Amino acid sequence: MNSNGKAVLTYDGGKSIDLPVYSGTIGPDVIDIRSLGQTGMFTYDPGFLATASCQSAITYIDGDAGLLYYRGYPIEQLAEHADFMEVCYLLLNGELPNKSQRESFEGNIRRHTMVHDQLTNFFKGFRRDAHPMAVMVGVVGALSAFYHDALNITNAEHRAISATRLLAKVPTIAAMCYRYNTGLPFIYPRNDLSYAANFLYMMFATPCEEYVPNSVLVKAFDRILTLHADHEQNASTSTVRLAGSSGANPFACIAAGIAALWGPAHGGANEAVLKQLGEMGDVSQVGKYISRAKDKDDSFRLMGFGHRVYKNMDPRAGVMRKTCHDVLNELGLHDDPMFKLALELERIALEDEYFISKKLYPNVDFYSGIVLRALGIPVSMFTAVFALGRTVGWITQWNEMISDPEQKIGRPRQLYVGPTKRDWLPVEQRG
Repeated sequence: MNSNGKAVLTYDGGKSIDLPVYSGTIGPDVIDIRSLGQTGMFTYDPGFLATASCQSAITYIDGDAGLLYYRGYPIEQLAEHADFMEVCYLLLNGELPNKSQRESFEGNIRRHTMVHDQLTNFFKGFRRDAHPMAVMVGVVGALSAFYHDALNITNAEHRAISATRLLAKVPTIAAMCYRYNTGLPFIYPRNDLSYAANFLYMMFATPCEEYVPNSVLVKAFDRILTLHADHEQNASTSTVRLAGSSGANPFACIAAGIAALWGPAHGGANEAVLKQLGEMGDVSQVGKYISRAKDKDDSFRLMGFGHRVYKNMDPRAGVMRKTCHDVLNELGLHDDPMFKLALELERIALEDEYFISKKLYPNVDFYSGIVLRALGIPVSMFTAVFALGRTVGWITQWNEMISDPEQKIGRPRQLYVGPTKRDWLPVEQRG
């Protein structure tokens, strides 16, 4: 963080205060307002849309230019050339691994994929029809009751052990949520499979026959994890950091992140895409919904198009688009009514001047929702899969926050608009 001069705030009839301005390596400058409290005033920024809550060296987004970098590497390059385990190592350690580092890292993750056998009893306390995210929040939070031998967050080795356990066990837990939900027996992980293949195996294998992973589908799922691994200071990541700032254990912090991700405005976007496609019915209805989307007096909006952060093309969407078509070709699903509908929407959005002028391009949620459905993953599991991919980002952000000497317990201020002081009255004197 480099000094870049100062900003002068004038207030209260001519008083002023100098506020330092800092520059990062890339991106906009920031005004350091920490000394503003000396004036007795605070900033007002609902949603923190103009507030940098921390300094970070993990992920960079330029929404106007459509850029997403993990540790400086463009997401397109990582999605094309790296697998998810390599991306995890990069996020956690800051650099891509060499061959021996990669082998050691993957081996360490594989050795921790099992969960404590008694944890399986925890599932029995949930209804069979409980939403997988409800179960995820509870079970991931409960990990601290089973793995409490390395919970000293001031110890870097303990933090690394907890990070490995979370990264290794969250896929197992997510798959168990699905199996419990559907009444299927739990499938234990296999150490001879890759991270992505192992999850699909735990989801879909049966004890009755051999499970052979499809390499095209495994690669597609691996890419979904990579594209969702981190995304700067979003709601769930900020929640993980805020919980962590109090000194909470990492399992509780990640459970808090899962809870925040569960919100439909955050992690439920690809689920919303599939629900809307189901409501549309078939290709014959596309024109009607396109007209509604263009009608400024109609509150209807197409899910999966445009993005709050990216004002241009979502850089993850191009990669996911190719993956989507690869999966549909592999499974021969182009004639499936749902997928035909989705592809017609995609065609119109990429060709219609209205969508082009407003930059309402299909985003990563549009394509990932289609791919997840094609893989056989039910809609109720979409957000759990999102949590699976984002876990490494949460862990990395949490670890960075703990290691930052400037970080303090989160304590936002408020603009109070309630009653001023008033005196208590006995009940018989109240009007």
